[in-house]
Amino acid sequence: MPDAIKLSSRASARKNHWTSEQLKLAFALYCRTPFGKLDSRNPQIVELAKLIGRTSDALAMKLVNFASLDPSITNTGRKGLGNASALDRKVWEEFHDDWGRLALECEQLRQKYLHNRGSKAEIPLAIEDDFALTDYTGETRKAIVQQRIKQDFFRRAVLASYGGRCCVSGVSDPRFLVASHIVPWRDDKANRLNPGNGLCLSAIHDKAFDKYLFSLTDDGRIVLSDQLKASKDEFLQKVFWPIEDQSIKLPDRFRPEPALLRNHRETMLRNQP
Repeated sequence: MPDAIKLSSRASARKNHWTSEQLKLAFALYCRTPFGKLDSRNPQIVELAKLIGRTSDALAMKLVNFASLDPSITNTGRKGLGNASALDRKVWEEFHDDWGRLALECEQLRQKYLHNRGSKAEIPLAIEDDFALTDYTGETRKAIVQQRIKQDFFRRAVLASYGGRCCVSGVSDPRFLVASHIVPWRDDKANRLNPGNGLCLSAIHDKAFDKYLFSLTDDGRIVLSDQLKASKDEFLQKVFWPIEDQSIKLPDRFRPEPALLRNHRETMLRNQP
């Protein structure tokens, strides 16, 4: 092969290599996309592919490569493409080591790509706004924006993993769904944004779980607290008593981590009257 052709081939190969930035944005999208929608026709995949200069087919294939690294998927017999690269694995590990930092970094990368295209960057809004962001400036505004970005990432990742349905009741209206932390935000900084520390719950189930009125076994069966079983409230009896010892609908990805479930369950048991 002539030298000129060799150089051209090498340059082309380098040009087609996925960069770390592209892979981080791809993995962030993987977290927010239900497993059954990792398709090149998915509008979100089409949009990100255009933003990072890839084809939607290539991006969809990369997302399925990430799926091959996900034990929640491979342990159930489903498979990704199985040819994840070393850099794919590195990005996967980086996210799992520090979800918060990577969530912020990916939003900064997205803003950069939008800026390079001349598009107006948008800041994700909190699900429930009780104040105007424009009321704040400086470091306070920056802290609020960063918290919103983190909350947005966690909510999207958890709801996508559970297919947008409460894992206890099956409620699917997003207005009633909460990305609930197994171990509270305030108690475990390392797992604040870990989707494996999340459950998709309806508002009433989220409140009961947060108040340790019910918990879960390591394999996802519902354990009611003595307080809840002793309740005289007919509505609570109707909602909660029938679900005791039933299994929740497990997510497609990022299954609840047993150690975190154990932490919640033991806290509930310690708080028994």
